[in-house]
This record gives sequence, C-alpha cells and structure tokens, in this order.
Amino acid sequence: MFTIYVYTLDTLADWEIGYVTAELNSGRFFKEDAPDVSVKTVGISKESIKTMGGLNIIPDCVIEDIVVNDKSILLLPGGSTWDAPRHGAIIKKATELLSVGATVCAICGATVALARAGLLDQRLHTSNGAGFLEMFCPDYKGTEYFVDTPSVMGGNLITASASGALLWAKQIIERLGVFRPDTLEEWYAYFNTGEAQHFFALMQTLPTTNQ
Repeated sequence: MFTIYVYTLDTLADWEIGYVTAELNSGRFFKEDAPDVSVKTVGISKESIKTMGGLNIIPDCVIEDIVVNDKSILLLPGGSTWDAPRHGAIIKKATELLSVGATVCAICGATVALARAGLLDQRLHTSNGAGFLEMFCPDYKGTEYFVDTPSVMGGNLITASASGALLWAKQIIERLGVFRPDTLEEWYAYFNTGEAQHFFALMQTLPTTNQ
C-alpha cells in the first residue's frame, strides 16, 4: 500500500493539490490491479490550520508518524508561510524519505524550502520560473539542474511551478502506477483542453466496474 502524506500548513494553496488528492483518494479512474492508496493529512501538530482558501484542516497525523520507506509519498503544497523555521521538521523528513527511495512532491513555495536545504542542488527540478529560486535562496546551487517547465520528475523528486498543478498530478499518478497509461493520457488531455472527446475516450479506458 502507498501512503500519501499531504503536509498541511497555514496558507496552504488549496488548488495546487486538488487534482492529485481527489484522484488518489477517490480511486475513480484506477486500473483493476492498482495498488491500494491511503491519503493522510500531516501537520506539525494536530491543531487546525487554515488554507489560503479559508478552509480549516485538522491533520490526521503528525510528522513523527510518517513511515520512512519507499511506499510513502510526501506532498508539499505551496503556501506563503514556508519561511517559518517550524517547517524545518518536514524538510528533514523529506530528506530522509528521498534517501530511502520514497517519492517527495513539492510545488510552488515548497520548492524554495527544498532549495534552502540543498535538496535541489543535484536533482532535476523546477519552480516558479528561471531565477525564482535564486531570488529567495542565495545559497541555491542547482541552476544546472533546473528545467523551465511546469512540472518535472527527477527520479523520486517531482517538483512544479504554481501553474503546474495538473502536470504535477499526472506525474505523481504515473509514478504510483495506479492508472492505465491510456487512462492517464486521456485524463490529462481532458482536463488540459476541456475537449469532450477526451472525456469519452477516458471513460472507455476504465474497468466496467468504474463506469
């Protein structure tokens, strides 16, 4: 079973995780032999946080509860409070997860936190455009590994810009292998273009039990 840990922090950018959490939690487009997936919110404590959209979230567990193995997936959403030292604990946990082959997925402001920890210095990654990480992280040394694209998969690290939520979700789903390849392509095409033909093609790829 894969466990998806969604880090919750005040000012969490709700929309950035919407595509991926909805699909992984619902399993509505999963293939027949998809591995089991559990989605959990994780926080510094179990105190409620408020997202950028004004939603209150009470974390299911705390950082110390994250299991460090290759079946754990850590999602680090964007937010405007990543500068706070209290988030150092989750970045330390991200370091541990990367070292055992677990998947760490960061988007928007969370990429800055990874850059500050040196985790982007030798891994393919992206962020909010060329020069963005240098602006907020003077010690950043990963320029040669930066890819100017909405989202990029660099081994077990998947990073995205603020505008890359859909592609980020696609790459995370691909990494987990829970969709058939043709399902994933039609899913992405439909949400990327809005063209009805891709929706109908998507439905044709699904097991009859999901239709």
